Amino acid sequence: MKKISIIIRREYLSRVRKKSFVVMTILGPILMAALMIVPIYISKLSDDTKVIGVIDEGNFFYKRFPDSESIKFDYLNSDLIASKENFKNGNHYALLYIPKTIINSPNAAQLFSDKQPSINVKIYIESLIKKELEDLKLSASGIDKDILASIKTDVNVTTFKLREEGTAEKSNTEITTVLGLFGGILIYFFIFLFGSQVMRGVIEEKTSRIIEVIVSSVKPFQLMMGKIIGVAMVGLTQFLLWIILTFGIVTAFQSFMHDKKIVKKSEISYNANSKMLDKDELKNLNTEKKDANQIKDLKDILGSINFGTMIAMFIFYFLGGYLLYASLFAAIGSAVDSEADTQQFMLPVTIPLILAIFLSQFIINNPDGPISFWLSMIPLTSPIVMMIRIPFGVPYLQLVLSAVLLILGFLGSTWLAAKIYRTGILMYGKKVSYKELWKWLTYKG
Repeated sequence: MKKISIIIRREYLSRVRKKSFVVMTILGPILMAALMIVPIYISKLSDDTKVIGVIDEGNFFYKRFPDSESIKFDYLNSDLIASKENFKNGNHYALLYIPKTIINSPNAAQLFSDKQPSINVKIYIESLIKKELEDLKLSASGIDKDILASIKTDVNVTTFKLREEGTAEKSNTEITTVLGLFGGILIYFFIFLFGSQVMRGVIEEKTSRIIEVIVSSVKPFQLMMGKIIGVAMVGLTQFLLWIILTFGIVTAFQSFMHDKKIVKKSEISYNANSKMLDKDELKNLNTEKKDANQIKDLKDILGSINFGTMIAMFIFYFLGGYLLYASLFAAIGSAVDSEADTQQFMLPVTIPLILAIFLSQFIINNPDGPISFWLSMIPLTSPIVMMIRIPFGVPYLQLVLSAVLLILGFLGSTWLAAKIYRTGILMYGKKVSYKELWKWLTYKG
């Protein structure tokens, strides 16, 4: 055990001291935070208002299109030919031509611009024309659009999870789905990322002949286990640092944006004391109130999710899945002389992981079905599939059984990998086949 701990320490310190580790540890949180922050920040800063010139031949839509924050409409008196000729001299983003035949030919509207209009502009205009055409046809048919609007009802079914003691707590299928899929994909990513590091480390030591010196002092099994556990500790260290740094960056950004909102609210309050709130300010206040209610509902739903259990299970299945696959990756690394030669052995090993991700949508739609159950029991697929199932609720006995099978699977894969490892690390210049691997597995000595 002492020799294994020395190897673990060597693997851990040699990797965390590398520049690549430091760079990725810093860049990782910045990139993850940027993915969350930049789109929000850009949308807040974007004040580029696009003016659409409207040529309405039938005068059906005059002053009927509402302006948005980013799109405003300018109704023109000139015809299409004159408007197109003067387009370059104006400040219009595009020209919207609506012929008289629009009532009977909904596809007759045309949008002209000197560059390709954005998809958001096109969709927004289409939705406005669609709504106004529907209103015109309702009026022509003698149907009051307000009555029809009152008939249309948005339905949102609130889901609750029943407990054994008879109580119920609010849940959310969409959030549960995202959490499950995110957990599964994260484990898939980390197994490949850190498992491949073990394989590359074995290949490097084998090709540099350092391995010959090392195995003169320790057993091949001790070397393999020390390398696997050492890289696992590096992975956990990096993962925890990513979480802490990402949380810090996002929290700092939220505080910054919150301070700006407080300033904006104080300005609105000041304006309210000096004059009546205008329409836009009232709209902003109503929007903020609606957002606050949505945030409260989201907090209630998130509060019903047992994140402690999810995090504990994530760490267990990450470690279990990593240890299982890292032993197989180490065996592959010991059997080849270069990374290019690993492809023939990698595919059979990675197929279960790829299959688990491929079936993730099916598992989400039917988390308690027989396929989901068996895939969450098989050690090669359980780390991903069980993480997808856990947010939906998994019986305690199934969790225990899956965990026990994963541990047994790790022990079994380690035993098999060790038999390949002890022979492969000292073999050079020979193209290894599956037949040769079978000989190593069945070799007694």
